[in-house]
Amino acid sequence: MLKISNLSKTYVKTKHEALKDINLHITKGEFTALLGQNGAGKTSLINILGGNVKKTHGEVEIGGYDLERNELETKKMIGIVPQEISYDFAFTVDEILKKQSGYFGLKNNNEYIDSLLESLGLKDKKKAYGRELSGGMKRRLLIVKALVHKPQILILDEPTAGVDIELRQTMYEFLQSLHKNGMTIVLTTHYIEEAEKLCKRVIVIKDGAIIADEPKDKLLKDFSNEIEVEILFDSKLNITDFDFLREYSPKIKEESNVVLKIFKNDLTKVLEMIMAKEMNFIDLNIKKQKLEDVYLHLIRR
Repeated sequence: MLKISNLSKTYVKTKHEALKDINLHITKGEFTALLGQNGAGKTSLINILGGNVKKTHGEVEIGGYDLERNELETKKMIGIVPQEISYDFAFTVDEILKKQSGYFGLKNNNEYIDSLLESLGLKDKKKAYGRELSGGMKRRLLIVKALVHKPQILILDEPTAGVDIELRQTMYEFLQSLHKNGMTIVLTTHYIEEAEKLCKRVIVIKDGAIIADEPKDKLLKDFSNEIEVEILFDSKLNITDFDFLREYSPKIKEESNVVLKIFKNDLTKVLEMIMAKEMNFIDLNIKKQKLEDVYLHLIRR
């Protein structure tokens, strides 16, 4: 569905190499997270896919069409939700969406537009002007705008920035329904828990280069060798009580709990060491590795 080969982008004026030999293949129906710090190259990549920025080297195919030789076909294949809010606030929601439909030669798609607006809680705002919408509504309208021509690939650049938790959940449910219906989705976000909740595949980009590209579950498994274990006791603890576990960086929490960082294979050994000291614990909690922990490890490496 999306094939990128040896893609590079250098901005002439600044000599900044934003993308360095990017190779990427996303198949139909994938829900992929594209993660990276500000300036990592995510937006440059999205702008190239949308035809707003010209690549320096490499090849890009969207739905089997070459980006340069078949510009009109690739624009029909892809819908992009930009990070910046980009439409004329002097028009109503209905007018904005009709204008967008007109760019693709679409007429009489009111029923489809209404279904999109209803799914994102905007149907009652159809006659409202763009300037009258809240920040969260404006972001949801961007999603509708990107979908009016029924693209096969949806790319979202920070779609929930500034959106409250309740509205964010509505957007999550909508994107999950699109995915279930076969939509190929690429999501960039700084909310790592968002990527963990929605996406099956994770790509991490740093300084213009891809440093990780794995299924989410595999990535979590590969980096979850070290775990955090919280052990609860029924009496007040002193940090000196755990000098024998110094290599596991013990920390006292809430007076009667100790937190250790250990490798999975050492868990049984650590518990046996504690019991050998006749320190009876009453409960045990193991904190699973989160995608955020893996992401931070990768970009700091």
